[in-house]
Amino acid sequence: MKATEATAASRAGKVNWVLFNPKTYATILYLLISLPLGIIYFTVALTGLTLSIGLIPIFIGIPLFFGVAKLLNGIVTFEQSMIRHILGLPAPSVSHIYKPQTEAGQNWFMRMVKGFDGGLFIRNLLLVFSRFVTGIVFFAIMVTVLALGLGFIALPAVHIILMNEMKLDILENSLFSYFHIDWTYNQQYLLYVGVGLVLFWIALRVVNGLMQVQRRIMYVDEAYQQPSVAKEAPIYASVPSQYYEYEEDQSIQGMMQAAQR
Repeated sequence: MKATEATAASRAGKVNWVLFNPKTYATILYLLISLPLGIIYFTVALTGLTLSIGLIPIFIGIPLFFGVAKLLNGIVTFEQSMIRHILGLPAPSVSHIYKPQTEAGQNWFMRMVKGFDGGLFIRNLLLVFSRFVTGIVFFAIMVTVLALGLGFIALPAVHIILMNEMKLDILENSLFSYFHIDWTYNQQYLLYVGVGLVLFWIALRVVNGLMQVQRRIMYVDEAYQQPSVAKEAPIYASVPSQYYEYEEDQSIQGMMQAAQR
């Protein structure tokens, strides 16, 4: 069941017909804001860890450390949900885990200490740092490939404006003149626009590929592969035994009544 859900989620996250798909342009917006968000995440994580370690001698750093761990978990969860929403992935099924009633009366600090997972904290910390790096790298790649495609598409309009306003011919020393190809400006315009459309389509494919890489880095599909634990399982497990005991008592009473007769 979990493997089927993971396969369905993987297929739902694929982006087809990139030129007319809203997911593509939502991905572009996400990668644009990924740079400032990555810087904010990195700054908050580094500042929080530094303060918590430095304030340990006056005992303020200990609860601050657990607070930073909780904050990192919230950042990772927020990023996963945002990627899931952009790609149109279904919401993961919520796992109900049974918790004893004795934890309800504990204070917030004890609950925070008992809920701390060292492996999860290290993973979230590495994910926040990798989010900072990928935010910069993916932003630079996306801006470069999109600017290359849009630049070729806009080249005819730019050339016409410069020729009319500044008498500047930017296509005077183009590749056509080096190879002695006598093409008119209109023919060159059509070629540049065609190359620009192809490059822009490739750029959109690259953008969607970056989003799929980010999806795997942030462990978005991990929620579809985790088994859920039913909260009511211990209650249901005790019902059949009571039913069988009731049947045995009824059979014994019937045998005793038959023997008395």
